[in-house]
Amino acid sequence: MEKIGVNIKIPYLCRMDIQPIAHFESPLKSKFGIPRQSGLVEELTGRIVFEKPFRQPEAVRGLESFDYLWLIWEFSEVKERRSKGVEERRSKGVEEERRNLTVRPPRLGGNKRIGVFASRSPFRPNPLGLSCVKIDKVEEDAKLGPVIYVRGADLMDGTPIYDIKPYVTYADAHPEARSGFVDEKQWEPLHVEIPDKLAVRIPAQHLEALKATLAQDPRPAFHDDPERTYGMPYLNIDVRFRVKDGVLTVVDFAGAPEVSSRLVGDDTVEAQQ
Repeated sequence: MEKIGVNIKIPYLCRMDIQPIAHFESPLKSKFGIPRQSGLVEELTGRIVFEKPFRQPEAVRGLESFDYLWLIWEFSEVKERRSKGVEERRSKGVEEERRNLTVRPPRLGGNKRIGVFASRSPFRPNPLGLSCVKIDKVEEDAKLGPVIYVRGADLMDGTPIYDIKPYVTYADAHPEARSGFVDEKQWEPLHVEIPDKLAVRIPAQHLEALKATLAQDPRPAFHDDPERTYGMPYLNIDVRFRVKDGVLTVVDFAGAPEVSSRLVGDDTVEAQQ
């Protein structure tokens, strides 16, 4: 038996060893700036690339008749932070363990705590994410096998995916359902301004996705300093911006890469200082 959480004992036989079946490719290169939920930025494109054992056309047979997918994936960026804190948490006792079962959602300003299982926080006992994404197309690649192109994902580049399931309207859609604290506090998007001299350096397909992503306000919930300049990696560019009175203004693109985007055909991104 193994003790986890608040004096809870779990038999070893209950453990499950799972391996990624695919990984995600996205223009978002870090967790900073990732939309807080899937579906919020449908302009944001990405693709699902299967691992070698699953690169067979049979694995996606019939998928073309669905519009949306469920993705089960890992919050891989919080994994290292989580493992570093294991020993420290073990030494702090039950009260600290109880505290670790609560989180502070950005929607509530980052100050109010709720139970981890009443949230979608990445800091969970098992760091698994669940996202609903729109299928753009499924293409056969000579080297990678079937590749699924999607829209509206909230996954960063390189995220491991453990399972894929089709979205089924009759079972998955509940438009009349209550949504807890989400219903109580509306999220207001920011107005985004990108000067023309900077906008021309991003392909049109990516520019709209960048604007929509920035409109979701990438800053930590407790940050509100109009003089502070933030940086968000997008493609291989560091997008630098400030926020004041509900307006996000991009002030610079840092870096000078030439990036061939696999997500928009033969387009390239040229960012020059």
